[in-house]
Amino acid sequence: MAKYTGPDCRLCRREGCKLYLKGEKCNSTKCPILTKFAPPGDHGKSRKKASGYSVQLREKQKTKRYYGVTEKQFKMYYDRASEMRGVTGENMLMLIERRLDNVVYRLGMGASRAMARQIVNHGHITVNGKSVDIPSYIVKVGDVISVKESKKDNAMWTAVKEVKNLSLVKWLTFDNATLTGTVVALPERADIDIDIKEHLIVELYSK
Repeated sequence: MAKYTGPDCRLCRREGCKLYLKGEKCNSTKCPILTKFAPPGDHGKSRKKASGYSVQLREKQKTKRYYGVTEKQFKMYYDRASEMRGVTGENMLMLIERRLDNVVYRLGMGASRAMARQIVNHGHITVNGKSVDIPSYIVKVGDVISVKESKKDNAMWTAVKEVKNLSLVKWLTFDNATLTGTVVALPERADIDIDIKEHLIVELYSK
């Protein structure tokens, strides 16, 4: 699947919920999902009742877009999760949560996952002291994620340094003064802050 380059807010309208793709705009009154309730397109308001397959597909598309991964990557996470012990759907979400771009976002270094992914791509981030520019890198317990020393004077990090008591998920800690975060535990299902029905995704892929 090619990378989506259209309006991000259109994706939120299509899925009928906020996917938090635009950072601060998503929490403001300018968010289109607050005023444009129907899916995009001329026939958005007159769509028929969704079939079982359509419901499963929309759940997969919503989750994939929420994390900003491609279809190939998403299917790969499902395949890996199906080989792990435990609940396949939850394992899949936990793998995606451990992506470096998602961790950078969770640490408050990026206003959105797209911004966090760009930060990683541009070589701003180190893991355990080594530069990592791969957004899909999977972190482990004990990993230390930090802004590269040569980048810390960049103006973009000034605001992050001034933020106190960031609201983080419990599996991460962050020292905003040194721009350093640590993975203190593996993520759990309760740490997912969006309504995802992962069993529908498993049902779709297992057909």
